[in-house]
Amino acid sequence: MQIYLNMGLIYMSKAMNILVTGSNGQLGSEIHDLVWQYPHYTFTFSDRNTLDLSNLCKMEDFFDKHKFDAIINCAAYTAVDKAELEQELADTINHRFVAMLAKIAKRDGSLLVHISTDYVFDGRKYHPYVEADPTDPQGIYGQTKSDGENAILSTSPQNTIIIRTSWVYSSFGNNFVKTMLRLGKEKETLGVIFDQIGTPTYAGDLAKVILDILPQISNDKPEIYHYSNEGVASWYDFSKAIFELSGVQCTVIPITTDQYPTPASRPHYSLLNKTKIKQEFNIMIPYWRDSLQKCLKKLGETA
Repeated sequence: MQIYLNMGLIYMSKAMNILVTGSNGQLGSEIHDLVWQYPHYTFTFSDRNTLDLSNLCKMEDFFDKHKFDAIINCAAYTAVDKAELEQELADTINHRFVAMLAKIAKRDGSLLVHISTDYVFDGRKYHPYVEADPTDPQGIYGQTKSDGENAILSTSPQNTIIIRTSWVYSSFGNNFVKTMLRLGKEKETLGVIFDQIGTPTYAGDLAKVILDILPQISNDKPEIYHYSNEGVASWYDFSKAIFELSGVQCTVIPITTDQYPTPASRPHYSLLNKTKIKQEFNIMIPYWRDSLQKCLKKLGETA
């Protein structure tokens, strides 16, 4: 047993055996990068080679043989446009696998942290979404993520939380920041959408929050929380900041959503109200530009 001080709140942290799914993704990789800071946790990291999420029978066998104190589910089908064509695969990973995890968590008494998305909303509001707002996904990706949330809520395992996040990027994997850095070095001008509003989320910040709050999670039924970095931006603002902070010389031209059609629709407004997670877990959340600079520094891309 160890005692930790988090923003003035003292809490007890016991040793935990933790499974992290989707370990090669952005969030899973950031968690892996932080393990040295949490010697009281024992981690098992799984990827598609060790856990084939499309084969639920093998998943059941795995969890029959292995028990965990906590499961952090970072695994997801996140190809938003491709999901419109691969609906069954998206549903298997984002919904049916999550439903199975909820049942396993309830059976084994495991703590469960599941990562969801702003895409469960329709993006038609003009003030930040709170956790109790009705969901209305506009595409297959958002629908399957919403179905996964509902599966957890209906199974109702104890000590379980769902964290919705938005616009995730990282020093690992493929993401908007890396794409902009590449294109900005190749092109003199880029058109970037300015009429979709949200907040970028640095996966490194989210990873640390998850590991910090694990000892505090104690609830009789699943709770939903929102987490992104602080502040407001459009994709245009985000790309301008990437080039400014990295010193890349590229002119960004604002364009509208209808000038860049995609198979799946995106929420035009997806700001998340983070009051609940800040108050209940006594955390402070960094401003998005500060976290972007931290990520760029890690990538060796600062001006």
